[in-house]
Amino acid sequence: MAPQPRVPCTCAAAPDARQPRKGSLLTVHHLDQLLLVCSLVLLVAVAAVRISSRSGLPSLLVYLGIGIAMGQDGIGDIHFDNTELTQVIGYAALVVILAEGGLGTKWTEVRPVLSSAATLALAGVAVSVGVTAAGAHYLVGLEWRQAFIIGAVVSSTDAAAVFSVLRRIPLPARVTGTLEAESGFNDAPVVILVVAFSTAGPVEHWYALVGEIALELAIGAAIGLAVGWLGSWGLRHVALPASGLYPIAVLAIAVTAYAAGALAHGSGFLAVYLAAMVLGNAKLPHWPATRGFADGLGWIAQIGMFVLLGLLVTPHELGDDVWPALIIGLVLTMVARPLSVVLSLTPFRVPWQEQTLMSWAGLRGAVPIILATIPMVNGVTGSRRVFNIVFVLVVVYTLVQGPTLPWLARTLKLGGGPEAADLGIESAPLERLRGHLLSVAIPAESKMHGVEVNELRLPAGAAVTLVVRDGKSFVPLPSTVLRRGDELLVVATDPVRDAAERRLRAVGRGGKLAGWLGTDNAASGH
Repeated sequence: MAPQPRVPCTCAAAPDARQPRKGSLLTVHHLDQLLLVCSLVLLVAVAAVRISSRSGLPSLLVYLGIGIAMGQDGIGDIHFDNTELTQVIGYAALVVILAEGGLGTKWTEVRPVLSSAATLALAGVAVSVGVTAAGAHYLVGLEWRQAFIIGAVVSSTDAAAVFSVLRRIPLPARVTGTLEAESGFNDAPVVILVVAFSTAGPVEHWYALVGEIALELAIGAAIGLAVGWLGSWGLRHVALPASGLYPIAVLAIAVTAYAAGALAHGSGFLAVYLAAMVLGNAKLPHWPATRGFADGLGWIAQIGMFVLLGLLVTPHELGDDVWPALIIGLVLTMVARPLSVVLSLTPFRVPWQEQTLMSWAGLRGAVPIILATIPMVNGVTGSRRVFNIVFVLVVVYTLVQGPTLPWLARTLKLGGGPEAADLGIESAPLERLRGHLLSVAIPAESKMHGVEVNELRLPAGAAVTLVVRDGKSFVPLPSTVLRRGDELLVVATDPVRDAAERRLRAVGRGGKLAGWLGTDNAASGH
């Protein structure tokens, strides 16, 4: 007999239908409370950035403190122990953070140091894992599996933590390029190692593990570059109806690269970083808006991730793991990291001053704590202790290294004076007219200050049509002298759009004597 359809009751059940179902996960009332708490946490975190910038401490410590204060040992008394949810949210946050980092990576700075950064991210990681694991086993007494997990977890550096401290000190392009590229590249092999060491059963032979890492990196790199190139080509040739759609499209393309790389059994983290780097150097329309949007999402991802990690940790359980964390951190900071830097960068003839700074600048941040949840999810014996050790290590050594990095850079005479700031150029496509509107902002340090319009020597097909100065706009004459703070509106046809932007950037860096059409390398980046 066919089952009879259920007929809903419209009498006695009607009053109960207006009530939330018993056991429902989220009601409107719960949503209101959640939104209030989240908005207050964000506001406190934003205000805390001001404090961290003055003290020289990376903001991640402030966010961790907020999470701990909200946790079961803090004033919030929130009991949270869902490691699987933490891992999932942490992975999602890392995708956004890597995408934001890739969008801000200048190819002109990374290209000269690509080989050295890749060597540091691969061979350097292997050295760091081995030395740190040996220290954890022989000095602390951890089992080899736990020792190798810790060695792999803490071998990934965090560019956000490093540059939040060094952003006020102009460093040589080789140092910033190497540190930035290393942080983008070394996440991928470290994730593979942690997953391998956290898998039940014996660990594969080292040569099989190396082959797996190489294959996953190759797949991730190929997918990331392909998705980034296709995405940048599409955004440059299709005019979207609203400028606000460009940032959404760029982030969606970057996330697509991660998902495609991960589903293809490649490194999704390397894929998203490379795709974002291709997009970030493709001179896309409305670039400043896209960069600001990605930067905001990156901040939200960092705040949410670290607050969640602060909730996950149980401070009263950390007492027994402080000394092991200090010992392992000392081995990592004073032996493993410097040795990996020396062995990786000496063949590239990197000066010892830069090697010293990069050895001390190996700050740990988001990735190690997130990766420490992988063995917990997989049920590895002693994984809770591994998480506690990593947590203490990251906090303590960030407190030690963070404030001293600017001092070390100045001591090594690697912090120079202010350089000519790059122009802020935003492009809006004019699809029907086959042209582009370039909005150019002249910063205070730009050498375009004092240059006449005719001395810009823009290519035929490009012209300055409007100048905004002190809130007033006017059509410039060829003899109009440009000043710092001016905003220019430049119209350029499709064929000369790139040449016009190169020329503007060249004048911004070199003044009126910059090379014809600005074909120097410094003018080609964002």
